[in-house]
Amino acid sequence: MNSTSHNFKDNARAALGDKQLQDALGNLKGGLVAQRARARDALPEFEDLRDVARDIKNHTLANLDLYMEAYEKKATEAGAVVHFAPTADDARAIILEICQQAGARIVTKGKSMVSEEISLNHHLEDAGLEVVETDLGEYLVQIRHETPSHIIAPAIHLTQAQVEADFRRLHTHLPKERVLVEPAQLVNEARQILREKFQRADVGITGANFLIAETGSSVIVTNEGNGDLTQSLAKTHIVLASIEKLVPTLEDVSTIIRLLARSATGQEISTYTTFSTGGRRPTDPDGPVNYHVVILDNGRSDLLATEFREVLRCIRCGACMNHCPVYNAVGGHAYGWVYPGPIGSVLTPGLIGVKAAGHLPNASTFCGRCEQVCPMKIPLPKLMRHWREAEFQQKDNSAGFRAGLGLWSYFARRPKLYHLAAKIGIPMLGALGRRRGRFAWLPLTSGWTKHRDMPAPQGRTFQKLWAEHKAGAQR
Repeated sequence: MNSTSHNFKDNARAALGDKQLQDALGNLKGGLVAQRARARDALPEFEDLRDVARDIKNHTLANLDLYMEAYEKKATEAGAVVHFAPTADDARAIILEICQQAGARIVTKGKSMVSEEISLNHHLEDAGLEVVETDLGEYLVQIRHETPSHIIAPAIHLTQAQVEADFRRLHTHLPKERVLVEPAQLVNEARQILREKFQRADVGITGANFLIAETGSSVIVTNEGNGDLTQSLAKTHIVLASIEKLVPTLEDVSTIIRLLARSATGQEISTYTTFSTGGRRPTDPDGPVNYHVVILDNGRSDLLATEFREVLRCIRCGACMNHCPVYNAVGGHAYGWVYPGPIGSVLTPGLIGVKAAGHLPNASTFCGRCEQVCPMKIPLPKLMRHWREAEFQQKDNSAGFRAGLGLWSYFARRPKLYHLAAKIGIPMLGALGRRRGRFAWLPLTSGWTKHRDMPAPQGRTFQKLWAEHKAGAQR
């Protein structure tokens, strides 16, 4: 997937002016945010579980090589063929070869952000295969030739009216007079279209929420059941997962699953939580004959040895973006690559480089809500600051930005000079702005005053107010 992250400012400006997008994003606060809050409050041990889950992932990442070997051994014993893909090119080549060996014509897919990361659909389609997304949200963005705008709700940027218009445009073999005014009617039509694809699919591809080293199992968590149909009806099932999906034991998975659904959709547990271990056995009534697992690195092992290791604890719940004021204002496509929101602002520079990621580490108010709600306690604001430091060190900022920051740092490193400048400047600005209480324009502040007024200071610095407070307390 080509990145437009370097155009984040332009992308965000366009998103803010898109009325349909703004209408769609308006549902976030009353939906996923409120549902998570209720689920958290209903589980007294929620915060304790966060600590335990963080420690599980930290332990796994510290011993990833050992658990990778253990997983491969157990999965192979269960009948799986495990493939390791260092790069996106490797993963695409492996999956295409498996599809060709299976004589595939139709490939169904469950939701997988990793497949978006490696542009898998385009690669398979270029080879002549028909690729069908079976998650409803993914199907909606596929028929619009778009990309997902959210990790767990790929079509959250669409309104119901847009979905109806797309169905009438594409499903022309269905009666024109059919009624599509209720969400259930749209869902039923999608099921009707996808059912035929499930039945004809030669290969089914799913992602994995977890890979369990203890048993060699893969786990998918869904609410629609499409993942189960994708992996059980086709003769060949391919699991595509990245290296950080590994966890040591079934007990560890059980702990993290208690956090996953509550953080993502506010459910106690998702409708379907499916464990797959190998292909069909002689006594099984159904299931795939062939079972492959493709484990992708694509730059993640490089992050393990850096201060950004903590981002690999992510379980893709989407809570950080649901609570992020920036994401809520501009949506996911403005971020320009696979992973939007605060997690994308940290992970994207790690995978494609801080220069290619453009402004993403700066796409934050640093309010800290992302870290506050993250079930794995990933310190996202801290990691974004590290990327900002890297961006500055590589001189990827604009000349004006670097000059302004250099001027500020000159004063900040000289406290006496800083206090003198504040002692002179603050009262002066307070006097100039006293009548209106604000400035419509000030030198060097056009980035702010272009969109809003600058509040006028009240005339005294914080240091002066604090000194007066202490003097009053002593009296």
